[in-house]
Amino acid sequence: MIPQSQADVIFADWQDELSHAIKTPALLLQMLGLEDRLQAIDAESLKNFPLRVTQSYINKMHYGDVSDPLLRQVFPLIDENIEVEGFSADPVGDHLAISSPGILHKYQGRALLLTTGACAIHCRYCFRRHFPYSESNPLASQWQQSIAALQKDSSIREVIFSGGDPLALTDTKLAAMVEDLEKIPHIKRLRIHTRLPLVLPKRVTKNLLSWISNSTLRVVMVIHANHANEIDAETAEALLQLRNAGCELLNQAVFLRGVNDNAESLIALSERLSEVQVVPYYLHLLDKVKGASHFDVAEQQGIELIAAMRRELPGYLVPRLVREQQGEASKTIIA
Repeated sequence: MIPQSQADVIFADWQDELSHAIKTPALLLQMLGLEDRLQAIDAESLKNFPLRVTQSYINKMHYGDVSDPLLRQVFPLIDENIEVEGFSADPVGDHLAISSPGILHKYQGRALLLTTGACAIHCRYCFRRHFPYSESNPLASQWQQSIAALQKDSSIREVIFSGGDPLALTDTKLAAMVEDLEKIPHIKRLRIHTRLPLVLPKRVTKNLLSWISNSTLRVVMVIHANHANEIDAETAEALLQLRNAGCELLNQAVFLRGVNDNAESLIALSERLSEVQVVPYYLHLLDKVKGASHFDVAEQQGIELIAAMRRELPGYLVPRLVREQQGEASKTIIA
């Protein structure tokens, strides 16, 4: 981990830490003792998808380790400029799935709301790194139109808050959104996809826990941890608080070259998730987004690693290996 003298930064609250997120590659490398790696920076990619990473996440990285699996997830490399056939700006068909402003309707019974384009960190493999959020943000001016669309479709039983990261919004805004959803009788569940408990644990506030515990909806949170090192003591405590508030916790990892593309890392992740009582639900094959080809791992390798996990772990700790394919009625289960 980074030296305590560098990690010992005190922030007033989660918004204070978020406002001080590191956005300069040279500064991040300096903090990790890796100044000599400046030639690896992809300046062109930074124009379209800037570096952004919180101090909490940096604190979990290993000082002096250029191959640190957390650093690899956020650091822009020259490899992002490589053009690879089959990698596109919209690999999972999000644009085609927009049914009304900010609402993606891909699967039966579920509607996904793009609540914000903001994130606490920018993961370089993000499948929405090219998404036009300014054109598809229901909170910008069309929230009531989105609510009206949900009211009209009685087949929708679950609403998914996605983004960006929905927990980048304030508790006041989130609580108001949830209150509107609770008034729609056919909506029974709220699912929140977020990285913030991992990268900004202070985001789990009393107000957040309050509206979760008081909601009439069943609240499920999907936390996107890709490596065991992302779950330190502070994150474990945040997850405990969420569970105590009645939140069901699942994990969806992405299968990433140089991050978790070996049995040891995947087994350690499942074991750590078990310790903090999070279900290891999915291991996603990489969505083939332009700029992320250097993270791609062959499907067959994923199948072999899932088999290795089954030999070492009880079945409930082995995630399902899946791929999202445009136009399919659900995730495609590979293994």
